[in-house]
Amino acid sequence: MENNKQKTVVAGALGECVHVAGVVNFLRLAEQAGWRTVFLGPAVSIGDAIQAADREKADLLAVSYRLTPETGERLLAQFAESADHLREKGIQMAFGGTPPVAERAEKLGFFDAIFDGTQTYEDILAFLKGESAHGKQEIHYPQTTIERIEWKAPYPLLRHHFGLPSMTATLAGIEKIAQSKVLDVISLGIDQDAQENFFHPEKQDVRRTGAGGVPVRSAQDYRDLFEISRRGNYPLMRTYSGTDDFLELAHIYIDTIQIAWPAIPLLWFNQMDGRGPWGLEDSIREHQKVMAFYGEKGYPLEVNEPHHWGMRDAPDVIFVVSAYLSAYNARAFGVEDYIAQMMFNSPPGTSDAMDLAKMSAVLALCGELENEKFKIWRQTRTGLLSYPLEPNAARAHLAASVYTQMALRPHIVHVVGHTEAHHAATADDIIDACLMARRVIENALQGQADMLADAKIQERKTELIEEARITLTAIRNCAESGSHDAFTDPVCLAKAVKLGILDAPHLKNNPFAPGTIQTRIITGACEAVDEKGEKTIEADRLKQYL
Repeated sequence: MENNKQKTVVAGALGECVHVAGVVNFLRLAEQAGWRTVFLGPAVSIGDAIQAADREKADLLAVSYRLTPETGERLLAQFAESADHLREKGIQMAFGGTPPVAERAEKLGFFDAIFDGTQTYEDILAFLKGESAHGKQEIHYPQTTIERIEWKAPYPLLRHHFGLPSMTATLAGIEKIAQSKVLDVISLGIDQDAQENFFHPEKQDVRRTGAGGVPVRSAQDYRDLFEISRRGNYPLMRTYSGTDDFLELAHIYIDTIQIAWPAIPLLWFNQMDGRGPWGLEDSIREHQKVMAFYGEKGYPLEVNEPHHWGMRDAPDVIFVVSAYLSAYNARAFGVEDYIAQMMFNSPPGTSDAMDLAKMSAVLALCGELENEKFKIWRQTRTGLLSYPLEPNAARAHLAASVYTQMALRPHIVHVVGHTEAHHAATADDIIDACLMARRVIENALQGQADMLADAKIQERKTELIEEARITLTAIRNCAESGSHDAFTDPVCLAKAVKLGILDAPHLKNNPFAPGTIQTRIITGACEAVDEKGEKTIEADRLKQYL
């Protein structure tokens, strides 16, 4: 606040109006923006409202009226005449009501801001933070990730994938999404040829054009996609880091879509998972080069590693270990703002409690890496493979998952559309999903119970951290003499996979990993089990490497 003085807002429902839900919500947002709030209640007389503003030395007097427009117009005109001297003292005026009453209030030309229920909480917060002179004026949406996170706090940024099999349809969809103002980050889903063969048109296969996303084939295509997003709430844009020609693609993304942040794997998107041409060890080196490139440029960075293990039914401890290795490598290669992605419901069958325990362990372990030059930003998402097919069940799953994620107070919520089990999300699907997520987030921020205080969650968190340290020790012991750092050494990391220290059941018959580990969901947690199906601890599973 200006001069470090906390501002005061006085608010109530005017005249005979007793509807105060909107006033209460407005004051809640004001508190989140750092204001001192004074609630006058329903049916406040004009004189009482003015006296309260004087008495409380208000910086803002906000009134509401939700009854008949004609009556409201006369009341507001009388209020404007009576309160005009407050305007001369520098007190701002705001009005909130139904659209018909708000339309009458607008004609008076008296109020600094008018809210008719169509504004987003970003619009209201922008006014309260002094970034918009009027509730209906265009506001400035920050165009870098960290600035936008801090600007929107305490609400998290919303991110969603979008990419349809044609440029025309994707352009129209991005325009619609941006105009809706419900999404902060559009993650472009691009097709496989765009990821692997962007610079090699001779290798592109016309028969798979659009397979998996939008078929971008030139830098101008990317520019067009970004340009169409320059409206509404001016969402940030990002996309896949690609599976080949990583540095060349990085330059393209910076130059065309002003990439918000890259997401780079550590051990995936190569021959091991069939999504790229590189072998495991060489792909690690290439991915580290890209991390260093973005680190030098000062970009935030996400390493989308742990959920690839979770989606292949790896035990929770390997999920936690891979999350730590991801943050460790990001820091080692110069990244200062690290986005820790945590995919819930992965594998399906994981309970909410054990999900929270696992993610708490991730944040605690990775938090040990934080210092004045390395900050961790929390990003959560719903499990990609966890959605039911039935539409109502899918909507319920989205809401329940996001509400659970809010226990971690994420800076970014990666919304995964409720249509995921049936089809790739359209613009309308994304808008619907984001509206659901936004409501869930509002509910959580109004006073969610502290789920992390649950004793079972804390017990499991401690267990996972202790187990992860054992796994990390086994990886460190794989390092050959002369290795500078086992956790960044491509030879050591590839060896840890080859030996099965890092392993998943879905890697069976894989040339880079044994795929012999077996897992089972036990009391909501994904555990490594022995040949009898009994839970095994890392000290026993990895004893030959300890």
